[in-house]
Amino acid sequence: MARVFISYKRDVTPDQDLANALVKALKVSHEVFIDTSMLVGEKWAERIDAEIRQADFFISLLSPFSVNSEMARTEIELAQRLQAQHGHPVLLPVRVAYHERLPPPLSGYLSPINWALWEGPEDTSRLLEQLAKAMSGGSLPGSTPRASTPARAAPSPEPSPAALRPPSPSAPLELDETLEGAMDTQSAFYVVRAADTTVMRAVSQKQGTTVTIKGARQMGKSSMLMRGLAAALEAGKRVAYLSFQEFDTPTLASADLFFQRFCNALSDQLEVENQVEGYWQKPMGLSQRCGQYMSGHVLKKLDAPLVLGLDEVETLFETPFGTDFFGMLRSWHNNRALPTTPVWKKLGIVLVTSTEPFLFIKNLTQSPFNVGQTVELGDFVPEQVTELNQRHGSPLAQPQEQELFSLLGGHPYLIRKALYLVASGSLSMEGLLVQSAEDRGPFGDHLRHLLFRLGSQPQLKAGLREVLQRNACQDEGVFLRLRSAGLVRQEGTSVLPRCELYRRYFRERLNMS
Repeated sequence: MARVFISYKRDVTPDQDLANALVKALKVSHEVFIDTSMLVGEKWAERIDAEIRQADFFISLLSPFSVNSEMARTEIELAQRLQAQHGHPVLLPVRVAYHERLPPPLSGYLSPINWALWEGPEDTSRLLEQLAKAMSGGSLPGSTPRASTPARAAPSPEPSPAALRPPSPSAPLELDETLEGAMDTQSAFYVVRAADTTVMRAVSQKQGTTVTIKGARQMGKSSMLMRGLAAALEAGKRVAYLSFQEFDTPTLASADLFFQRFCNALSDQLEVENQVEGYWQKPMGLSQRCGQYMSGHVLKKLDAPLVLGLDEVETLFETPFGTDFFGMLRSWHNNRALPTTPVWKKLGIVLVTSTEPFLFIKNLTQSPFNVGQTVELGDFVPEQVTELNQRHGSPLAQPQEQELFSLLGGHPYLIRKALYLVASGSLSMEGLLVQSAEDRGPFGDHLRHLLFRLGSQPQLKAGLREVLQRNACQDEGVFLRLRSAGLVRQEGTSVLPRCELYRRYFRERLNMS
């Protein structure tokens, strides 16, 4: 009897209904696990992890809701990693009336895999037949044509101040697009911070420079990068953008494939003739081939300076070739000073990371993160929360603003989500406060995702317990990882939970008195 794990977005229609229908049909001949009756807590996270590891088949229901669910994405990521390492579970993606291109990182995980399509209850019988065939050694019918390289369109130009008028409470709030990725450069909900000025100035300089944007998850790093690239376009420069979350697993496992696809992506985005194959015949190392391709072909073909935006670079820290790649970027930075190769002065680089690079790059002379300029994003201050409340149509009175800040601190993502829910009429402020730390509350998906991540990392779990008990974290490495994950902050000599919501949720879920 095969073991089947079903991943879906809880408490939404039609996801939940389809998941229940699949369970009812499949449990006749299979052992099926679905997260419906379990109480969320520390044991919940361990159970989910164990069930995915033991599963023979992993059915993921992909809908507009689930692809933007942090918890669903985390389950898919674990299943994909286990499949790459051990050959199981077999991933069986099902698109639930969803026809769009998958967002990263799901596109990297699932694009190579055939899928099934379900449009409505009339398709359930056909879907069950397709799943049965796939579970018997066949494959699902659908396939997505894949480009040879990850690519993304260049950002639109930087909006004028007039474009940042506060919307009405019923205005589209772009919530789905900002769960993990960047906000539109013309979004009226982007809050400008001091770091924006540094990035804008750097990318607009005539000579290229190197900029690193650092910060915990969901701080707005990618959004800041996009606005910087838009400013570069407005200054007459060329722009190329790569998110390493969009590179698929085979590419991230092979240095040769990675460097070739990196160069292919540059050619595609900048619309220069692709000569990668010719450069790959040269008798030299991969980073040298890539460097020569950049200087001898790409930069020479461009009629304007280039700004290269590299997002989610922490994806490469633990790859076999990460050190070589970052050493190459450092050499590109250093090459700007060479009088013999002035073409390098045309190249600007903007790096975005949520993890402390020095944890992984031991030789600082090979690091691009300690040269040029570095900006580190922090949480919103009360004045910025007030500004954001006003842009949502002022759904919160001043005392409610203060209550929200006391609960969430200045956590950019949680603040925006709370204002979205209240401004759209989905939830009252009173209801939001009462349900905030509940597993099925307004932040439940986000909180369960964090709890699940901790479940597979006992060192971090122990470190967070220490923070909750003693406002301290003795292990510097653990502290840096907790801070990079957005779970804790430092205040003087004390280490504290990122916000009161995290304190309440994790004190209960980590079995603390």
